[in-house]
Amino acid sequence: MHVPTVPLREVPAWAVLQRRLFDVTEEAWQEFSARYTEPDGRIAHAGGFEHRDGVDDLYEPFFNWPAFYALGGSDAVLDAAKHHFEGVTAQLTEAGMLTDEYENGYDWFHQGESLLFLYALCAADPGDERFADRARRFAALYTDPAHGNYDPRRNIITAPHNGAQGPLDGLGTEWLTYPASLDYMKAYGLPLHGLPGIERWEDLEDPAKARLMGDEMQRRAAGDTAVNLAATSLVVNRWLYDGDAASAAWVTRYVAGWRERAVAAGGLMPDNVAPDGTVGGLHDGAWYGGHYGWTWPHGLHSVGMSTLVGAINASFVSGAAGPRDDGPLDLVRTMLDTALEHAVTAPVAETPFSLRGGWVERLGPHAAEPALLVPYRYGAEGWFDFGPLQLDLPTWLWWWTRDDADRERLDRVLDATPGSREVRSFRDKVEAGHEGPWLAFLDGTLPDYPERALSMALGQVARRRALMDAEPAGPGVHLHFWQRVNPVVTEVLGQLITGTPQTLYNGGLPFAAVSYTDADRRRPGLPPDVAALVTRLDGDRDAGRVALTLVNLSSATRRVRVRPSRFGEQRLTGVVVHGEEGGAWPGPSTAAAAAPGAPTTRTLPLDAADLLVELPPSHRADVVLHTAPAAARPRHLTETPTVGATR
Repeated sequence: MHVPTVPLREVPAWAVLQRRLFDVTEEAWQEFSARYTEPDGRIAHAGGFEHRDGVDDLYEPFFNWPAFYALGGSDAVLDAAKHHFEGVTAQLTEAGMLTDEYENGYDWFHQGESLLFLYALCAADPGDERFADRARRFAALYTDPAHGNYDPRRNIITAPHNGAQGPLDGLGTEWLTYPASLDYMKAYGLPLHGLPGIERWEDLEDPAKARLMGDEMQRRAAGDTAVNLAATSLVVNRWLYDGDAASAAWVTRYVAGWRERAVAAGGLMPDNVAPDGTVGGLHDGAWYGGHYGWTWPHGLHSVGMSTLVGAINASFVSGAAGPRDDGPLDLVRTMLDTALEHAVTAPVAETPFSLRGGWVERLGPHAAEPALLVPYRYGAEGWFDFGPLQLDLPTWLWWWTRDDADRERLDRVLDATPGSREVRSFRDKVEAGHEGPWLAFLDGTLPDYPERALSMALGQVARRRALMDAEPAGPGVHLHFWQRVNPVVTEVLGQLITGTPQTLYNGGLPFAAVSYTDADRRRPGLPPDVAALVTRLDGDRDAGRVALTLVNLSSATRRVRVRPSRFGEQRLTGVVVHGEEGGAWPGPSTAAAAAPGAPTTRTLPLDAADLLVELPPSHRADVVLHTAPAAARPRHLTETPTVGATR
């Protein structure tokens, strides 16, 4: 199919800014590698480890480097990402934190963070057998009961801390006692509610009570917890290589077990299951109180994220055997609706919200304005810890389902959060939070979002590079330092190029509404000097529409394949192409300007996995992709490089 193109009589500012962002990011990641890593790829000056924490902190500085490659970054950034994965893996193995290259055992709030790097590498280059082997070995830690992490009879993951060494006892030596002197945890309050004589933080000043809290935390650290749902991504990542039916069945069954428990509890997701399979069996019958659950430390932030990851994964694998089942997403809908039912209106700057600091920075002056605040946590006295609803949860829910009711819920949250649709300059390790203005752009109410967001992203790279100059790392540097200065930015690029929110940070897979292949070099991502902009997402999963503009800023012809998903789960059923007829390009030298032609629009039926677009120099293409679920199983899609092409 020939896709018509239109000459660039004016070069879009967003296209220039987008390609500039690619260029400065390439410079910045090389600077990061040169400053902070050793020749074998490990992080310099990382020091030792005193407890189980730390694995995620060394992988996280590179989490979005493969994603940058898949968008169109250089072959060199993919090579560097793999090099650093190998180096950090060796470093952590030497430190005693990994067994056979995998986390010895920790909670899935943190495991999900560290594995983002692996998932992104697998998606960026599925043909690399080293990472395919890791995907299979790591998933087997959970699907093969011989490792002890999963009890098939009770359909539970068997401990809050689990991994390569199987289910670990308790929470490690760090919290054998839990004294009031743990100032860095004070904002999160008491880990367990209802212990005799312990009603407030100051009670933990008594060594006996601090020991009682520690003993109970260790005793109750058994059986399943809600954040273990993030383990489903590890299994789905393996399934994407070869369609292993047992892996898909494991995901379906494990998520269904949590759905059944939620229904039995009245619909709301519980956070703990005892080793005997009973909800609340270690918590005096309470559905709350599990490790990284509703009571402590983050509540909705951690439970919501892991549940959403698990529900999306269950929905995803269901589509390989027939119509996709979005029923698992009811787990997330119920918790969001429950939180909204108990919401209050108050300025976040005046609340004791445990995550208040980050929100004050995000909202800026709007933090002093009344906003809709939802309870993040539940304890013996009911709902507490009120703050703004984090937008990644309702945004991803709507993005996945494209359901009108899910969009209405999302809009309600946006409408009740001051400044939620403004382009504000902030960035943390998650590199998310700009969902509101992006959605406003897709709705047509913030047309200059691409230019403003890309300018903001360029500023973020500039700040990270300045931080590298201002705060050189040395022995004893904080483990989070390298996350704070990671100069690779992908949130805005992902939104604009692929039409997708930033990947769910605690273990989400790298889905996309649109993905690209450089047709001449046969590798993922946009060709050099080509910019892309998704301008609209309409319809639903069964009949979707994606409006897209491609711009070639090069003096050479570029060819790009456009695919309506990351893993081939969607196919093209038609395309609307926009062009012009009767124009003169470039026209005679005697003319003051090139004469434009009459605009044309054609709707063409199509049944294909992707669309090849050939862009002459200084031309653009405007298309609307019509999509539907593909009949073929989703999979990691391997691009074969052209003979002689650079990798």
